Amino acid sequence: MSLSGPSLPFLRADAAPLAPPERRLSDLPLTVLVGVTGVGKSTALSALTGADPAMRVLPDRREVTDAVMILPATGGAPVRDREERFRLTARYRQEHPGGMAQALGSLVADVRHWGEAPVFDGLRGLDEVRFAADSFPAWRFVALGAPDGVRVRRLLGRADSFDQVTAGSGGTLRAELAALADVEAVFTPAELDDLAGLPAQGFAPGDVLAKVRIVVSERRNYDPHLQLAGAGHDL
Repeated sequence: MSLSGPSLPFLRADAAPLAPPERRLSDLPLTVLVGVTGVGKSTALSALTGADPAMRVLPDRREVTDAVMILPATGGAPVRDREERFRLTARYRQEHPGGMAQALGSLVADVRHWGEAPVFDGLRGLDEVRFAADSFPAWRFVALGAPDGVRVRRLLGRADSFDQVTAGSGGTLRAELAALADVEAVFTPAELDDLAGLPAQGFAPGDVLAKVRIVVSERRNYDPHLQLAGAGHDL
């Protein structure tokens, strides 16, 4: 199946022999950003491309996810809700343990467009990083992290229409935050108190709840506190 098109230009995932200007991404010295939403990947990406204007940035994780994992599973229907996307990508990982790393490494790139050392934003979770480090020795990684409370505030400030989950149905914000599944594994009661106070700074309670739900969902699916040294690789 060819994936070349508006969403993944000059890339394909079929098994046809390589043309002279093509290389497998698995063989190229990619620079890969590692981190979940709100840790500063966009800032790091701007710094990398600012230092080297010739550096080309591959379609991001969201675009590759849509083309390789989401749209094939839904018959071409787009999915905006973040938790539903997590569910579909988790199903993909059941069949492809390398997750996004495996999906990305399967692609073939036209290096006349992408160059010989492009950048990808980004991988998440120890399983993806370990798979990439084991399978694609030419890749290099830039790991980024931020406290979860900071991530919530960054999500509130960036106004990205993609950051959507179903909002709460009523009640006090503090009670709705406490009722989120697995929230106690991510935020302390004191941190939840601070988050519940964000509407006093001008943020809508529904937006606060939605962003906290995104952070908790990502922690459930991808551990942002990677112990990279423990993976046995110098990343």
